[in-house]
Amino acid sequence: MAGIDAVVLVGGQGTRLRPLTLSAPKPMLPTAGVPLLTHLISRIRDAGVSHIVLGTSYRAEVFSDHFGDGAALGVELDYVVESEPLGTGGGIRNVADALRGDTVLIFNGDVLSGVDLQALLDVHERRRAEVSLHLTRVEDPRAFGCVPTSPDGLVEAFLEKDPNPVTDQINAGTYVFTRTALESIPTGRPVSVERETFPGLLAAGARVAAYVDATYWRDLGKPSDFVAGSADLVRGIAPSGALPGPVGERLCLEGADVATDAEVRGGSTVGRDCRVGAGARVEGSVLFDGSRIGANAVVRRSVLGFGSVVEDGAVVEDAVIGDGAKIGSGVELLAGARVWPSVMLPPGSIRFSSDSS
Repeated sequence: MAGIDAVVLVGGQGTRLRPLTLSAPKPMLPTAGVPLLTHLISRIRDAGVSHIVLGTSYRAEVFSDHFGDGAALGVELDYVVESEPLGTGGGIRNVADALRGDTVLIFNGDVLSGVDLQALLDVHERRRAEVSLHLTRVEDPRAFGCVPTSPDGLVEAFLEKDPNPVTDQINAGTYVFTRTALESIPTGRPVSVERETFPGLLAAGARVAAYVDATYWRDLGKPSDFVAGSADLVRGIAPSGALPGPVGERLCLEGADVATDAEVRGGSTVGRDCRVGAGARVEGSVLFDGSRIGANAVVRRSVLGFGSVVEDGAVVEDAVIGDGAKIGSGVELLAGARVWPSVMLPPGSIRFSSDSS
């Protein structure tokens, strides 16, 4: 991996994960015990790449305050800040001055993936490509734009969402760029790689190669995927070299207090200084540091923000609870309900559902 840089794009505002992202960028949210970005940095490091550039924008200081120069993770980190949103293509072009080599691995910062990075680079070199893409196969590609390829492994087109997609291959958010291709992206304005950069390269006759596999892949942009991705990390389904404990049904961090008769499973994470009361049930959920779950409460497939409280007997399913929010006893939060920071829901037989906020 000598002479290869890595770039991680972490400039988005994470609006689909609000209210969690009001206080921290999405890649910095606790995911299986550490910031989501830590898992990706560990995979890049373990592949042999030591120089990583973070392309930041929203709450840029949070990244540098936490990671510093990267030495604690065994890498060298540089930071490039977008003064205004530039899109994926513009964000890639914006980091050019921080690069050192002629080959660049580029990652979307909100994706968990098991792609073999060395195999991706081998395809890039063997195809003599200007750009190479990791493509993954999905069961239902109708929700994505799809990417058909030729028999010799070159990308043929980038197609928008279609009710009758021609392939199950989609863009998985990991790329290899030559420096020349990267510097061909226009500067000073927003650019979409899928709508402008990649189609423009194809139209110009550039070689755009594809590496297609069926390894683990999940975009953590939505609350349901964020929760599922964290659980997959805890259970060892998603790869990471940064888990702060052994894989299993649950991960309990320092100072967590779980009652002996409480049930915590399904890849749940119980953060630092959390409390889980007697008879409580927690399944496939993420409890940020300092949160509290009362006796006989139920929390399934949900995220509890820092210092939030679920009182005795409350039910929280498929929900997002903001920092410091309090869910009273007897309250039921179901089907995508979201509670914003510091909101207090009083005790009672109240049911919130259907993506209420």
